[in-house]
Amino acid sequence: MEKSEDKRFEDELAVLRQKIDAIDTRIVSLINERLGVSTAVGELKRRHGSQVLDRSRETLIMDRICDLNRGPVENGVLQNIFSVIMAASRELQKPQTIAYLGPEATHSHLAALSYFHHSGRFVPYRNISEIFAEVERGSCHHGVVPVENSIEGAVNHTLDLLFESEVKINAEHYQTISHDLLSTCEGLSKIKVVYSHPQPFAQCRSWLQRNLSNVVLEECSSTAQAASKAAKTPDSAAIASSRAAQVYGLDILESKIEDSSRNQTRFLVLGKEDQPPTGDDKTSVMFVTAHSPGALFSSLEPVADTGLNMVKLESRPTKRENWSYFFIMDVEGHREDVRVKRALANMRESCLFLKVLGSYPKAEIAS
Repeated sequence: MEKSEDKRFEDELAVLRQKIDAIDTRIVSLINERLGVSTAVGELKRRHGSQVLDRSRETLIMDRICDLNRGPVENGVLQNIFSVIMAASRELQKPQTIAYLGPEATHSHLAALSYFHHSGRFVPYRNISEIFAEVERGSCHHGVVPVENSIEGAVNHTLDLLFESEVKINAEHYQTISHDLLSTCEGLSKIKVVYSHPQPFAQCRSWLQRNLSNVVLEECSSTAQAASKAAKTPDSAAIASSRAAQVYGLDILESKIEDSSRNQTRFLVLGKEDQPPTGDDKTSVMFVTAHSPGALFSSLEPVADTGLNMVKLESRPTKRENWSYFFIMDVEGHREDVRVKRALANMRESCLFLKVLGSYPKAEIAS
């Protein structure tokens, strides 16, 4: 009797597996058919000089997929599947070159991989200035740079380069920053020196004081360089990402050693072209006011009058004149929206200088 039951089970299982194989065959065929159409779209875009990356179109596709879904698969799972398919489509249409603050396995690298879904050719650069320059001259399609950290504040060098450069902000991306202690040592007691970038040292200060108060802390230009040094130096460790452990052949001795679990960095995706409206956008503006009483109030009054929501205001020295500042403001809405257009037009009347850095889709803050 048991053999008969086992045989029935095997037969039923074989039938179901054959059905899965047949469905998989159709799925593979349909994916390749879809990618073939995407390739034709890419050729059409090239002939007409249109950009490959179209976030508004991708948003519409995702919304339609969720509307079509009748389960049992959750919308989030479908969106992940189609994000990979669309990334492959972009790669076929026109392989993108993405510049990031290197070397490999830095948090900037992880942010670039996350935003572009690992699709493209990712090129490391030594500093933020080089990334701006490569995007501006067209050597790279996009650049990914940090602009602010939830704990440490603004990345001033990025703000200064936005003032000087003609590149556009095409998107924003929030990346949760988590630090691990990497080493070839068997335990904490063996460690004599820890390498890392100054920011991770600051963000892991309490943990270091509790667990490695007597070790030497040596600053490096990046967490990836720190991991590379730790891999070559006995009795040492590095504070870096878990990916750096894989790249440089290190073990993770301790995970998530940052003092705050809410540590996030906002990255900007730079490009040369303006982005179309999506219906849920943000616009970044840079402006300089007259050096007179009430000048800032007068410049911002149009924003209040039009009912725009200002989500950020930051100031930086212009470096062209002592005690002269430029301001960077983020407002909700796209530069083509009627209210945003009106506010910017009225601001220009009272500002000495005004520059729209870009309008781009609002990103979800990482959880």
